[in-house]
Amino acid sequence: MFGISFTELLLVGLVALLVLGPERLPGAARTAGLWIGRLKRSFNAIKQEVEREIGADDIRRQLHNEHILSLEQEARKIFTPTQQEPTPVQPVAEPTIAPQAPAVEAAPVAAEPAKPVEPATTTTVTPHDATLPPRAP
Repeated sequence: MFGISFTELLLVGLVALLVLGPERLPGAARTAGLWIGRLKRSFNAIKQEVEREIGADDIRRQLHNEHILSLEQEARKIFTPTQQEPTPVQPVAEPTIAPQAPAVEAAPVAAEPAKPVEPATTTTVTPHDATLPPRAP
């Protein structure tokens, strides 16, 4: 906790033995242990009271739930089929050309034939249970 090694504790114990003597050392160690226990308990009680006042657990839970909901919404955007039905292409009727006077010659215009439209492939999307975490793509 404070970075105290075994050798440092041994040194403190030897000094305490020399200062207090063998008769009073066990009682002093017991008293020190009781005071340290009281300090720990009071610190934990204060910490719990502050957390209760702030509502840290509720805030943590709410943030966790919001994170899960945002992940779920992103997953729904990814897995929702966004393909629309293809609009059928109507064949273009070739215009009829009426004979004209040969006064001005125009460059011939080549009309491209209409390309056949291939049917769109459909993907099947299985419904996902909202209580489960999102699946990987």
